[in-house]
Amino acid sequence: MSTEFQPQNDLERQLMAAQDGQIPPESFIQTLLGSEVFMPVYEKHQIGGFATDTKAQPLKIQTDEGQDVLVLFTSPDRAKGFVRDYPGYGGGLVTEFTWILDKLGIGYGITLNPGQEFGMDFEARDVAQIAAMGNN
Repeated sequence: MSTEFQPQNDLERQLMAAQDGQIPPESFIQTLLGSEVFMPVYEKHQIGGFATDTKAQPLKIQTDEGQDVLVLFTSPDRAKGFVRDYPGYGGGLVTEFTWILDKLGIGYGITLNPGQEFGMDFEARDVAQIAAMGNN
């Protein structure tokens, strides 16, 4: 990492605390469920910065096993370096994590802040458990 990770919001502070063992993972998950995240979205058809597609195409990558993994970030700034390798994904949307679970469903993994000093990966079964927690 070229610079030290400086938290920009409560979600990032909680992520750092969870990864450093200062809080249990469950506390971080509860924070995540109540937070907004940045989801890079493909900008195929844009007019003046507005997407003309009615269905957003979020950035997903595949594992070596062929499983889909949704790419999310704790803030738009965290995405800049990563999305350079994915033409068309320069923009995106900041939205509630629970909205993403509601709209995209489950059956995929999630990588939060890939390539960053502080990030987290969730397998598909973890995402299903998190979604169930959010519905309680």
